[in-house]
Amino acid sequence: MRPTAKFSISFGLVTIPVAAYNATDSSASVSFVRIHSRDGGRVRNQPVCSLEGAEVPPDEIGRGYKPGDGDLVVPLSDEDLDALPLPTAKTLTILAFVAGGDIDPLQMGKGYYLGVDSPAAVKPYVLLREAMERHQRVGLGKIALHGRETLAMIRPMEGALVMQVLLWPHQIRPMDGVLPERQVDVAANEVAAAEALMDSFGELSQDDVHDHYREALEEIVAAKLAHREPEFEAGEEQPAGQVMDLMAALQDSVRAAKRSRGEDEDTEHVADTARSGRSAKKSAAKQATGKEATGKKTAAQQTTAAKSTAKKTAAEKTAAAKKTASRSGRRAG
Repeated sequence: MRPTAKFSISFGLVTIPVAAYNATDSSASVSFVRIHSRDGGRVRNQPVCSLEGAEVPPDEIGRGYKPGDGDLVVPLSDEDLDALPLPTAKTLTILAFVAGGDIDPLQMGKGYYLGVDSPAAVKPYVLLREAMERHQRVGLGKIALHGRETLAMIRPMEGALVMQVLLWPHQIRPMDGVLPERQVDVAANEVAAAEALMDSFGELSQDDVHDHYREALEEIVAAKLAHREPEFEAGEEQPAGQVMDLMAALQDSVRAAKRSRGEDEDTEHVADTARSGRSAKKSAAKQATGKEATGKKTAAQQTTAAKSTAKKTAAEKTAAAKKTASRSGRRAG
């Protein structure tokens, strides 16, 4: 693997000569060429001079800079760029050490492996790597790479140092028009069901990180060359359409995730979560109804008791009156 650039890392007064190697392979991704759909001929991008109208050979193609919105272009040679008074032209000066979680993933760009470019650089290279590992920090600095200055992050990874090119903060667009305009209230049982679905996903498998699209495309190409129909494995059709019952969709998703791994489809913990939310509401309603019924029952019992006491008192008075009258009659006789 050939290095794409060479520079030094400046760590205080320590200088570490390194060579940068591409960490990613863009040629491994699926790419297409443009063709003339009528006859299949290749459509190529030819470098043509706008003044002469003729094709320009590669050795005559240079750089130019547009200082404004007009048509003016200022030619710049390699000597002009090398004369730029940039300390980052040959050196990545570490400006700060921060926690890796402080870097917004939106800023991360192309990655490079950093290898030692001098025998004397081995010890400071290892020292910087181990210090960042123990301190759990990444280094931030600036470097002029491929003709332009950029932010960069250095971090340890599997015994080596890796550099990640970062976008400038002004290159991150604001989220205007992205956030939902309408506020939505999410119930606690719905969040719990979503968490249960997240837990059911499990670990990534080798098949998950395999490029099936590339294989399918190669099968289509092979079928066209062999004048046959492409052969694909029948896959499970994914549901489509608008979700109307969110809880039902979450529960069905848990079942599908477990079924795909051959696990037990018991999703009672999700159903229990949903039921617990409904039971809580029903329990509160029952308690309120029970209190109301108890209040009515107590009032009725009090009314009945009062009536019974009144009847008893009246009966006792009547019996006492009759007894008194009887005694008065006997005395009179």
